[in-house]
Order: sequence, then C-alpha cells, then structure tokens
Amino acid sequence: MEAAMGLMRRIPPKHTETALSALLSLMPHHSSDLLSQVDQPLQVLCDVECGKEFILCEYNRDADSYRSPWSNKYHPLLEDGSLPSLRLRKLEVEANDIFAIYRDQYYEGGISSVYMWEDDNEGFVACFLIKKDGSKTGQGRRGYLEEGAWDAIHVIEVGPEEEENTNYRLTSTVMLTLTTDNESSGTFSLSGSIRRQACSIRISSCCILAITSFS
Repeated sequence: MEAAMGLMRRIPPKHTETALSALLSLMPHHSSDLLSQVDQPLQVLCDVECGKEFILCEYNRDADSYRSPWSNKYHPLLEDGSLPSLRLRKLEVEANDIFAIYRDQYYEGGISSVYMWEDDNEGFVACFLIKKDGSKTGQGRRGYLEEGAWDAIHVIEVGPEEEENTNYRLTSTVMLTLTTDNESSGTFSLSGSIRRQACSIRISSCCILAITSFS
C-alpha cells in the first residue's frame, strides 16, 4: 500500500484515473483505502432542478449517486441518501453562496461546491471544492493554454466548540495541469499536485469559513 501511494503521488493528475484503475485491478483488497486516500481530478454534473453545475467527489457520494449542494437532492435520484442536519444544511447553503463570490473574484470563473456533514465526535466536516478549466476552449479568458485545469480540495474537520473556540484540522490538495503550444509562449506541458495539512489549531469558530481563502 505504501508503494502504491508513493506511485500515485508521482503520477500527473491527468493520468490519475487510469493509474488508479490499474491499481484497483492489482490490489482489490485495498480498494477502499485507495479510493479514500487518492485525490482525483474533479468531475462536474448539472443539477437539472435548478440548472446549476456542482462538483462530484467522495464527500457528496452515496452509493452511485451524488448530492447537489444547490437542491440537496441526489443525482441519479436516491431516496434514502444521507443528508446533513437542518442546522448544518443552513450553514452549507450560506457557505456555497459566499464561496461562489470568492471563486468568481479570485479565480475569474470556474465551478465551486461546499459540502458539510456531521462526524462522530460531536463536530462536523466541511469540504470546499473549486474546479477551473483554464483552456482557451473552456473558461480561460486570456487564450494562452491549449489545456489548463485547476482542481482544489479543502477539507476542514471541526471539533466541538469549547468556550467559543474549537480545534480544527485543515487538509488542502491542489492539482494543476498546464499545456501550451503557440508562437508567443512556446510549447510546454506541466502538471502536478500538492497536499498540505494544518492540525490541532485552536481558532475562533467564526473564522472557519475564511480559512480556505488563504490556504
């Protein structure tokens, strides 16, 4: 398993899905560990009920369906899928609205989604996701990139509140792919990923939503 994870850390993000599929075939008894520990480039689905796109990941998945942060419904339809509590759902809606504004101002477009759920320690977990297609055929505004993708995953584990403070653990992963082929910039291909984590930090609970802006 250690060797497999070392290999996946060196695989370019655009080849992650192919490499992961091969490892799952070779190591079926480690499938749950591989799927939970290997970050893949983010995929997108449209919520037909409200006409908005949302990001797919392991954190909004139940069986073969994915929960939309906009309608709070699963696609394809799943009657008994897990849902956040009413209190946490309200916070999730507010976080999606705020993060969408940040995404537009900082990334000049793209797609964002925020998901929240309760954990087993009387706290909760929040996942902030951003996907930006920077290619000239996608959302790239300057037209330099033949291929360009930015996938960011920020997972915040928030402990129970004690005296208006709480402990959190932030894990951030960013996957980047850039390819150019024109006279002005030349030809190059660059891709990679990075993960960073901050643990056991005491912070005022009102600051949690601002963390990903600086990660």
